[in-house]
Amino acid sequence: MEGHELIADGLGRVNQLLHRALEGASAETLNRMPNDHSNSMAWLAWHLTRIQDDHFASLAGEPQLWTSEGWHERFGMPADDAITGGGHTLEEAAAVRVESADVLLGYNDAVYERTKRYLAGVTADDLDRELNEPRYNPLPTLGVRLVSVVSDNTQHAGQAMYLRGYFDGFGWQRR
Repeated sequence: MEGHELIADGLGRVNQLLHRALEGASAETLNRMPNDHSNSMAWLAWHLTRIQDDHFASLAGEPQLWTSEGWHERFGMPADDAITGGGHTLEEAAAVRVESADVLLGYNDAVYERTKRYLAGVTADDLDRELNEPRYNPLPTLGVRLVSVVSDNTQHAGQAMYLRGYFDGFGWQRR
């Protein structure tokens, strides 16, 4: 298996986990914050998708689907590609609300499809290419950036799955 296939598989598992966590959840469950210091399932799914959209759009030299396909409108949010949830206050996180899982899953599915297309063209040599990001020392490689996205997405998808079980009482039986 090639490196790009491993990354695509990892992000495919994130997509599948999101579907398991979000499908059938009520709007109340999706938007509920478990306490005053934690994010909702809606925010977690939105944020991980925003990170994947932001990073892969940049790597591919393409516009983010967030604005280019109007996903921001479906979330009732501004057309600002810089808004990914990083540095959000709890008030800003609480403002990410959905009426159903459909918009979260639709956005994630669209981003994942674009991600797979990008990854299909990545070679083993590409993974060692340094990215022009001088704020980091040493400069990250494409491979490092891809693993970073998988790590971030996996953590947040797991958090969403945990919250679904916490709120609705399902766990390993739900497949």
